[in-house]
Amino acid sequence: MQLDNLYQAVILDHYKRPEHKGLSVPSDVQVHHINPSCGDELTLNLSLVDGRISLTWDGVGCSISMACASMMAGLLTGKTLSEAEPILDSFVSLMQSKGTQSGDEEILEDAVAFAGVSKYPARIKCALLSWMAFKDAAVQVEGKQSLGSEN
Repeated sequence: MQLDNLYQAVILDHYKRPEHKGLSVPSDVQVHHINPSCGDELTLNLSLVDGRISLTWDGVGCSISMACASMMAGLLTGKTLSEAEPILDSFVSLMQSKGTQSGDEEILEDAVAFAGVSKYPARIKCALLSWMAFKDAAVQVEGKQSLGSEN
């Protein structure tokens, strides 16, 4: 089986059997992001439990955006915000590479399957939807934490 076919199978598996899908209640932060170019929508709940990330999500959209949300949630759940930052940066770099990078499997694990997506500018926004929602939520939860420590 060629690597591209394997990557397609991994993406379709996450699309058909998503991880961490279904919004948890309560959450520290909830964000809702929309990809205006195609209509994909994602709601992401982020909680920090003993400093560790707990992510749940729900959304509607193409296989790329939904599979990416699944993989991202699996990758980041259980990590600290500081541990999640290089993973986020690595994925964003992969998407900005225009197909010149294959991704670091040590950091991104199965999310390297999206390397081919970076060749298609219209699909990059689909792949980044959940990651940008996470980035937004992380900034908000950090802001809440710093407000709480001032009291």
